[in-house]
Formats: sequence, C-alpha cells, structure tokens
Amino acid sequence: MAGRSSHRGEPIPVLYTDDISYVGWTCWRASSRWCFNGYFLCFCYRFQFAVGNGNGPGYPLRTIIWGKTVFNAGHSHAKSNAHSCNRQHTPCHYMDKHYTHSTFFGQDHEISVAAGEYACFMVPSLFAYGLLQCLVKFLQTQNIVFPMMICSGITTFLHILICWVMVFKSGLGFRGAALANSISNWFNVFLLVLYVKLSPSCAKTWAGFSKEAFHNIFTFLRLAIPSAIMVCLEMWSFEMMVLLSGLLPNPKLQTSALSICLNTAATVWMIPFGLSGAVSTRVSNELGAGNPEAARLAVNVVIAMAIFEALLVGSILMLIRNILGYAYSNEVEVVKYVAALLPLVAISNLLDSLQCILSGNARGCGWQKIGAYINLGSYYIVGIPCAVLLAFVLNVGGKGLWLGIICALAVQVTSLSIVTIRTNWEQEARKATERVYDYAISAEIVT
Repeated sequence: MAGRSSHRGEPIPVLYTDDISYVGWTCWRASSRWCFNGYFLCFCYRFQFAVGNGNGPGYPLRTIIWGKTVFNAGHSHAKSNAHSCNRQHTPCHYMDKHYTHSTFFGQDHEISVAAGEYACFMVPSLFAYGLLQCLVKFLQTQNIVFPMMICSGITTFLHILICWVMVFKSGLGFRGAALANSISNWFNVFLLVLYVKLSPSCAKTWAGFSKEAFHNIFTFLRLAIPSAIMVCLEMWSFEMMVLLSGLLPNPKLQTSALSICLNTAATVWMIPFGLSGAVSTRVSNELGAGNPEAARLAVNVVIAMAIFEALLVGSILMLIRNILGYAYSNEVEVVKYVAALLPLVAISNLLDSLQCILSGNARGCGWQKIGAYINLGSYYIVGIPCAVLLAFVLNVGGKGLWLGIICALAVQVTSLSIVTIRTNWEQEARKATERVYDYAISAEIVT
C-alpha cells in the first residue's frame, strides 16, 4: 500500500521496486544481494553438472534451459510487481512436450529424451521459484537484504548435501539433480515465509492475505507483461543457440561446448545482473523523488562499473580458457572446443554487461514496451538469422552461433544507448511523480 504525502513536492514511499518507488536502497547492497542469490543458483547447476557427468549427454541442454528460460520468465514478472506464481505452469507444460519430442526438429534422440525427462522432474521447482521471487521483491522494497542473504547461504550449503544424496545415493542420477533443485528452492521459500511471518520488520507491511492486493492489478500488469516479454525474448534466443547446435555435425560435442559456455556466461552475468537490479531501483527511486540529475548520475556510475567488471572478468576468462572446461567435463575434445569459444564469451560478456545496465535503466524508467521491441528486433531479426547464416551457410559451426549472439547484443546495446542518451530526465521525473500521486489518490479512495 502506498504511503501518502501532504504536498506534491514530498517523495512518497511505495512498496513496489521497479515502479517509481522511493525506498532508499543503495546500489551496492542491491548488487551484492543479487549476485549472491544468482551465484547460489548457478552454483547449484555447476555442482549438478560435475556430479552428474556420467548421466548422459543431455545434461548440459537440460541445465541451460531450466537455468535461464523458465526461471527468468518468473523473475521478470516479480520484477514488474506482478503475481508470477500462476504464470510458471504454462512454459513447463509446453517445454516437456517440446523436448521429449524434439527429435522431430532433428535433435539427437538421446539428448532430447533426457532433456524432456529432466523437465518433468523440474516441475515442482517452478512454483517454488515463482513464490521465491515474490518474497524477494516484498523484502527488497523494504530494504531488508541481509536476512535474504542468510537464507540463500543456508540453502546453498544444504543444497550441496541434498544434491549429493539425490544424485549418488538415491539412484536417480540426473533426475535427482532436478529434484534437488526443487527441494532447495522450496526450503528457501520456507525460510523466507518464516521470516516474513515472525520478524517484527515485516509486522507493519504484512497483515495477511487480502483482496485489496488486487487493487490496481491492471496497472501492475501493464508493466509486468512487457517486462516478461522483454526478458523472455532475450533468454529464449540464447536457448535457441543450444537447440541449433544440436543440428550441427557432432551434435553432442557442439551442444556440450555451447552449454558450458552459456553456463559460464550466465555465471559471470550475475555481476552485471546485480548492478542492473541496483540501477533499476535507484533510477525509479530518484525519478519518483523528483531528482532527475541523480537518476542520470546513477546510470553513468553503474555503466562505468559494468565496463570495469566486464574487462576484468574477460581478462580472467582469457587466462583460464585452457583449463576452465575441466570444471564441467573430462573430455579433452570438449575442453579444447570450450577454450576456442571463450574469447567470444569474453567479448559477449562486455556487451551483455552494458545491455544489463541499460535494460535496468529502461525498467526503472518504465520503458518495458520499448525494451521488448528492441529485444525482438535485436535477437530475432538480427541475432538468430546471423547465427544461422554463419553456422550453417558459411560453416563456421558453434563459433558462428556465438557470433550471432554477439551481433544481437551489439544491436541491443546500440539501440538502448540511443534511447538512454536521448532521454529527457526532467520529463521522466514529472511522469514518475504523477504516477505516484495517481496511485496514492486511487488507494486513498479505496481505503
């Protein structure tokens, strides 16, 4: 429920992160929280990959699909203040059908069957992750960060034990890895629910379920749906690269190497992803408070941080490119192919870091629709066609697929940069202030 102010110049605190809220959440705390949770999830997948190495070649495909596509769909809904939980089932339902029958599209039969099987065992985790993102956003808007970090840390250590038991001791193999994810996510939800229920910090903000929660739901959905489309269009294009790799010669090698590179990219991406959440919050806060110059400064500072991070991470990837593959596979052929792809991963990481920050700024300014159109054009009009051309027509192979991703990121960064440079920050601040007061007035009428 929104706070109220006696005059128009005073900032109104509201409890919705990616709208025009003013919660005073600092960039570094937002970034650290996101990075910790992000690395928690990525570490889960890394551990499963290592212990499940002998469970069939379908594992890299399974992890990359579920590690990014469906989870990010739910996360994007939570980021836009929508109810993400009920939107998790449909992707799961169709993904199972797609991967169990993906041999129709020319995919390797063994990989397809294993991926579909893994998808079935991941179903319980979808609902848990949807609830988890709702809880995370509820606490974030109140500047409650440290308890979430503790809950994630406890879940991380518990997940190691659960994964070991489910994969090795239960006889379930890679199926146990999927169930371990589900158990860990539900445990994390349980910890956060206990905190919300018992902590005095949430006593004034959580009074139980009420139909008033659906007030102005269409306002939220106008942000949530474009935000979900914006994120999903980007994520699905990455997964399409893995599917396309299955059509290349030696599909097991291509799929394994591409999946390892995507998992590596997803891991290092968590750093700019944390900065993205921070800049989104800071921009929306400052615009809602009527501080356009502060919003502009926040964007510039975080862009500089993202560039420094990308150069540092890219240098590290180049230094360890010949040994990084052994963290995922014992096959020398796979390790060598991964080493050949990592320079492209380093380049894409620089562009991905910039697009993360610019996309976060777009969400903070309420430009979800613009972002969705840019992502559609960047990935599906430029990126994927370039990837197909390079990989299959010019016979560049897996490198061609990754070069297609780089082309898409370059177009995306260029487009978002133009939009950001041309932004009238004073006008955006006025629009944000009006939106806050419109909501406050409507909430006051209802109450």
